[in-house]
Amino acid sequence: MNRRVTIADVAAQAGVHKATVSRALNEATRDQVNIETLRRVQKAAKLLGYVPNAMARSLRTSQSMTVGVIIPDLTNPIFPPVIRGIENYLSPRGYTALLANTDSRDALEQSAVHSLSERQVDGFIIATGLEDHPLIPSMFERNIPAVMVNRGSGSIPYPLVTGNDAAGITAAIEHLLALGHREVVHLAGPSNYSTSRVRKESFTTACADAGLTGVVVDVPSLTAEDGKRAVDDLLSRRRTFTAIQASNDLLALGALRSLRAHGLGCPTDVSVIGFNDMPFAEEFSPGLTTVHVPLQMIGTESARILLDTIETGHIRPIAVMLPVSLVIRGSSGPAAAVR
Repeated sequence: MNRRVTIADVAAQAGVHKATVSRALNEATRDQVNIETLRRVQKAAKLLGYVPNAMARSLRTSQSMTVGVIIPDLTNPIFPPVIRGIENYLSPRGYTALLANTDSRDALEQSAVHSLSERQVDGFIIATGLEDHPLIPSMFERNIPAVMVNRGSGSIPYPLVTGNDAAGITAAIEHLLALGHREVVHLAGPSNYSTSRVRKESFTTACADAGLTGVVVDVPSLTAEDGKRAVDDLLSRRRTFTAIQASNDLLALGALRSLRAHGLGCPTDVSVIGFNDMPFAEEFSPGLTTVHVPLQMIGTESARILLDTIETGHIRPIAVMLPVSLVIRGSSGPAAAVR
């Protein structure tokens, strides 16, 4: 791990005294520095990836008792249980979670981390939308405590807490096999999401092992709207299948809407299985068979690991994979005759 950048490094880069750097980077005193020097110091600090001393000191001593939580989409129903788990663990220990919604946009994620860093948070819990996010290596190089939730970040060895995606997909395929299904469609999420990639690969492997015909349909986003469009397209091309296994519950919801719009019954004509068991999945029509992921426990475990990281000062490259289970409801049934 690279050495943390200091004021002395910034001063050397900018060609000024350390005291000038301190004044330039302090909002209360920066008006004492002429504009040309201020810009030179700010440019040097940005170039070197300098973290202000106040934040670095806070990260070592946990003095702020706050944690930044970066969420890609607060409207996605899987995240409220995760946040509840985080807060349930932090609150009794005197910590407060500061939330930032980023809409899965790089610029907003970087802005959120910068803003929360200025508030001197003790560390981050991050559910970034992307597997290889340029922000994560920068944070790791600066030794900022963080835990990844639900989605990993490529080769950066931050702790990761997620559900066992492969086991969940395998359980779904085995369930469909037992019901007599032989032609199954997988609605796969964006390939730059680690969860989508793992679930897609697991689907292909599970179908091959079971001797099923597995068809993968790549969907641009994990939304009900794109799930519906994908199934609309399959039906318009008269592609034969008796079951749909979706990468998440929102895609499954879109599939149900498409089947209904085309006059097809679920599960009489096509069975549908989701993933995550998001809140209210049992209220779908029919109730959604889905892989239950312990979302609240993911939040709790991520908070536990983060506080341990803050206390010890050591970032451990661990991956916690929590068990999942198949919840059978009304959307899956015996295979219908192939249309």
